[in-house]
Amino acid sequence: MTREQSIRTVLFYMSLAIFFLGLPFILAFSLGYKFDPRTLKFTRGGLIMIKTVPGGASVFLNKLLVKDKTPVMLNELIPGTYQIDLELEGHYSYFAEVRVEPGKVVRLEKVILFPLRPDIQKLNKEKISAFWIDEIKATVYYIDKESKTIYTSDLEGDHFKEAASFPPLIPPPKRWELSPDRDKLLFFNAHEIGLVYLGAEEHPAVRERMFTVQFPYDTINEVFWYSDSYHLVMLTDKKVMITEARQDAIPVSLISLNKKNATGSYDVRTDTLFFIDAQEAVDGKMYDNLYKIELHNRLYPFSDFIRLKPNERREKN
Repeated sequence: MTREQSIRTVLFYMSLAIFFLGLPFILAFSLGYKFDPRTLKFTRGGLIMIKTVPGGASVFLNKLLVKDKTPVMLNELIPGTYQIDLELEGHYSYFAEVRVEPGKVVRLEKVILFPLRPDIQKLNKEKISAFWIDEIKATVYYIDKESKTIYTSDLEGDHFKEAASFPPLIPPPKRWELSPDRDKLLFFNAHEIGLVYLGAEEHPAVRERMFTVQFPYDTINEVFWYSDSYHLVMLTDKKVMITEARQDAIPVSLISLNKKNATGSYDVRTDTLFFIDAQEAVDGKMYDNLYKIELHNRLYPFSDFIRLKPNERREKN
């Protein structure tokens, strides 16, 4: 065998050796496996999917800049913990630590990069001390407690105008509630309820209609609108009551309560009152329980049990 033939033979066998030694690596990489130098073993890689709003953010993986910007897929990552930094000019940076597991995708698809200087717009055009939003009518209501005036505008602050005046309460109201028909506003403190009719253009006859109702012998905890926008459901320190939203109405007591500071929640869709009250148990101790009372008019015909004042009865008879 000549020297040239010997060299070819050696190279041939070396090529075979390299091929068979490298074949596991080639197959592993083609199947998505990565060589982990920490364990000296092949392990299946994982992926990180990143989407941002807005897009085009720079991505740093363990402090190293990635070539592509968001949205981006980081492929064939050795399982482990990675630090992700996202940067976009004019926006706050985003940081996260993610755990990559073999054969799984980590999704960062709800990343919002907020601007460094958000767009701030002043909406009111008069002095105000409180406000609330009516999402249904896309309207902002503003309260000026000094002048006892209610203003309205749209959600952009346009069409700003005076909507109504309201009577003062002392001490100030602890909450304000719009009626379901968005036409009336109630507010209350511990012993007094105020009511104002809004929408003067649609209902000119009630332009100046506003009043307060006194409850000197009850401490009002909560007041809710009934779904008809005419009755009020009251939770006091003594009872659950219902009354008409008019100045001379006489409340009707539905339930007596044991808990003076009873709290509640009202579902106007089903006219259901949920409330906490105390009840004595067999061990003689008082425990709080959650109750509900369904006040739908099919169960409670209000026109039948709302009592008239004595002089109104005589007139009716």
